[in-house]
Amino acid sequence: MPGISRRLFVSGLIAGVAAPALAEAPLRSLRPVPRPAVLRGAAGRGFAGPPPQALIEAARLGGKTVVALADLETGEMIESLGATDALPPASTAKAITALYALEALGPGHRFATRIIATAPPVDGVIRGDLVLAGGGDPTLTTDELADLAAAVRAQGITGITGRFLCWGGALPSVDQIDGTQPEHVGYNPAVSGLNLNFNRLYFGWKRSGSGYQIAVDARGRRHAPLVAMARVTLADRAAPIFDHRIRAGIEEWSVARPALGAEGGRWLPVRQPEYYAADVFRTLARAQGLTLPEPEVSDRVPAGAVVAATESAPLAAILTDMLKHSTNITAEAVGMAATVQLGPIERHAQSGRAMSSWMTERIGGGRPRFVDHSGLGGASRVTPQEMIAALVMLGPGAGLADILKPVKLRDAQGRALKSGAGGIRAKTGTLNFVSTLAGYVTGPGGRPMAFAILSGDVARRDALPLEQRERPPGGRAWLGRARGLQNALLARWAGVRV
Repeated sequence: MPGISRRLFVSGLIAGVAAPALAEAPLRSLRPVPRPAVLRGAAGRGFAGPPPQALIEAARLGGKTVVALADLETGEMIESLGATDALPPASTAKAITALYALEALGPGHRFATRIIATAPPVDGVIRGDLVLAGGGDPTLTTDELADLAAAVRAQGITGITGRFLCWGGALPSVDQIDGTQPEHVGYNPAVSGLNLNFNRLYFGWKRSGSGYQIAVDARGRRHAPLVAMARVTLADRAAPIFDHRIRAGIEEWSVARPALGAEGGRWLPVRQPEYYAADVFRTLARAQGLTLPEPEVSDRVPAGAVVAATESAPLAAILTDMLKHSTNITAEAVGMAATVQLGPIERHAQSGRAMSSWMTERIGGGRPRFVDHSGLGGASRVTPQEMIAALVMLGPGAGLADILKPVKLRDAQGRALKSGAGGIRAKTGTLNFVSTLAGYVTGPGGRPMAFAILSGDVARRDALPLEQRERPPGGRAWLGRARGLQNALLARWAGVRV
């Protein structure tokens, strides 16, 4: 493993790495105001304790670990090890997505979900179609749909003569974020311009006599309507535990009975998000006395009058929650919305490439490659140097540190320690045998710094069979060592004894 290099992190270093021609370049140039002191400065001082290479070797992770630490005010590279080697960013990609979305959409942007009538009501009956039209909101909940249904009914509307349509074309639709994941994991749902409950439904079970009581619902805080467009049946088999198919518009889940305990529940992903949201709205509307026909998915948003609407929280608040909880669907929706703001796109994959091109332009070079906006896809690649460049050049102007999650250092017994005067704010990332962390740390004397730590045993990850990808053998222990390494590196840079 090569030794630590101390060198000036100048813009020419990034620009000197030839960037490949990308098929999906940004459709309109976005120009942030650069910080004048970025990427200049003198060499920094060393740190006490074992150097990064010794800490990495002690962690025994296999694969590769690469790190970089730079002065936030000057852009000076203070410590680096393999800083130009690319690894999967995992969910640290969400920090880049946040910067991308903030620049394209603005921190105050809100996503609207509308109910549209194609004709005015006569004696309480709409003489035309009623449309549930999504605006790309990744945070829409069942309770908000219930409020929409109540708002429609409050106008005296009791029925329609036409169709009940749903539209999700504000964003490209994809039936799952990453096709290499197990199909039943709730963090890998479909994404479209009409999303509900993070495109998950709740499957609950409870033993009853010799069988089970099963419920499939779209639960919120105040409402938990049953879902008609999905059903779960139990099968007397050992494997696979979950099986999924769509037949006649119904999402059918088959679950291995021996895998269930006395009672429990879990979130299952939805593959038909527009139909899911419309199905739930129809049930909620019926409870208000508004009877609607079976929903139909529309390929366009019909013209008409908006009879009710709801808006999301501002984008800055959405991103704060996304970075805190690492919500994949939120990252995909806001990332695609940012790309759509630049011009129309037809496919989810185009948006990842557009963000790659955007980052290359903003940091003045490099070869970042994003296949999505959440980091769930293991084919994405970024180097510590590229991540540091974005944190230093773009992060301060966008207020990124303010929306990143605080990180606590731990002692050998796992007890929280003080991180220093300015603390640590960062984004974590986890895939099977991949663990990453990137953000900001305050060093001795109050020195603000940006850092990136990427660890990955990619060969071990790629060798996992599908049935082991949710809980791989050895994965938990590997992740514990990776996080211990991150803790040790951050303690070194913060000047905290652990």
